[in-house]
Amino acid sequence: MGIMNSIFGNVSEVEVASLQKEYSEILCEGERIERAYKLIRDKWVFTSKRLIIQDIQGLTGKKRDYLSIPYRSVERFSVETAGTFDMDSEMKIWIRGCEEPLEQSFGRNSNILEVQRVLAHYVL
Repeated sequence: MGIMNSIFGNVSEVEVASLQKEYSEILCEGERIERAYKLIRDKWVFTSKRLIIQDIQGLTGKKRDYLSIPYRSVERFSVETAGTFDMDSEMKIWIRGCEEPLEQSFGRNSNILEVQRVLAHYVL
């Protein structure tokens, strides 16, 4: 991931092989990482069974929060691309049983449509 992508909050695809060891303890038997994206320090990891959103917290980054969303729980999702005056893109995911969607902002030059396409592939 380039330094400019980090500064501007652009999402970058992460090499799946580099995540195998990091995620090996939380993956189920037979579950595999299919695609992954990094946004500054956080990651969106698409596995064969679920979406894992990793939120790295604190100054050292040792504290991590993992949100697992089984694809069957995603009711709908939306993507808003950046515009002339709106500098960022947004993705919203509605999960069964939750009134408010999960929201994530992406930088202006992020390939939000690629992230949407990957999510659509697993949810639909």
